[in-house]
Amino acid sequence: MRGARSMCRRLVSAGTGDHRSDEGYFVDEASYVRFQGTERHERGHFPGVFVLANELAAQGRLTDEQYRFWRASNDWYDANYPNPTHVDPRVYDRELHPGAVAWFKKSADDLIGRVAGYLELLAAHGVECRRLESADPGRVVYEDAYQIVVMPSEEPGHRPPG
Repeated sequence: MRGARSMCRRLVSAGTGDHRSDEGYFVDEASYVRFQGTERHERGHFPGVFVLANELAAQGRLTDEQYRFWRASNDWYDANYPNPTHVDPRVYDRELHPGAVAWFKKSADDLIGRVAGYLELLAAHGVECRRLESADPGRVVYEDAYQIVVMPSEEPGHRPPG
């Protein structure tokens, strides 16, 4: 299985609003990582890889092998890290926190490492994604040992050039 790093376009933010592509600019201070699609969802945000994979499963588009991977992987994540909505059901409330998105803490190596399988699944269905890194992805509305949920000040990687 290829690493998640090689399967996504990588964008990095120093927390200053300066986002650069993977053409050689990396920020060591980036504390957070997010994997998301490259196309806006109907609500205007860029969905994360879990949402994208869940949608493929709900639409019945996964092969039997892909379905087994998806089910086992979702079960593993559910068993091994807190689900923000179980801790605070309002964390993704559209009125209270419109556009809220989750970011892994960069220290959550086991969780980040398992994203590679989701990226392969999405790539097999032509769903493009990118890896984002940031020191300051937005206003934190939820935090645990592995992740944060933020209200982004703007969508990383989607600023006009200049």
